[in-house]
Amino acid sequence: MPVVPFVVSFIYETVQKSGGVQLNSKEALAFIKRHGVVLQSARGPVPSLAEAIAGGPIRGSWWGHPKGRLIYSATQAVCESPDILVCKLIDGKITYVHRRLWPALAKLASRFKPEQLAQVRDEHTKSGAHVSRKKPFPGWVPGEIWREAEALSLGEAEKALAPVLAARLKHT
Repeated sequence: MPVVPFVVSFIYETVQKSGGVQLNSKEALAFIKRHGVVLQSARGPVPSLAEAIAGGPIRGSWWGHPKGRLIYSATQAVCESPDILVCKLIDGKITYVHRRLWPALAKLASRFKPEQLAQVRDEHTKSGAHVSRKKPFPGWVPGEIWREAEALSLGEAEKALAPVLAARLKHT
């Protein structure tokens, strides 16, 4: 087993056992960059940002958790980052994908449903209503990501997205 994934796994487990960390927005973005694909709050084949902040599983909604405000603040910063794709890649749940994995996602796009790859943005209207807007794939993909995707082998893309692909296979 390579040392880096072991260390990351050890740190993640230690953080969960110790009651979580108070991630500021920079640390939340670093958490997503390190893991590549992270669920906002759901449990699944990749880490959950909300659970990392809370320090373990959350019963019910994270809104009612004692660290709910901290989780909200972190998710808002993440959603505003140009380096994070917010989509519903895993089980229709809000998923954060760091920019470093966008080429792999573009390379393997045919293996996913269009709604999984659509960029999701939440907006508040002037009346205060909450609206979710979607930008279909490939409309959100920058040109340089396409060039990187073309240079990427299928094997490299599959390796980069292994947890996501394994989860997809379980549900098909």
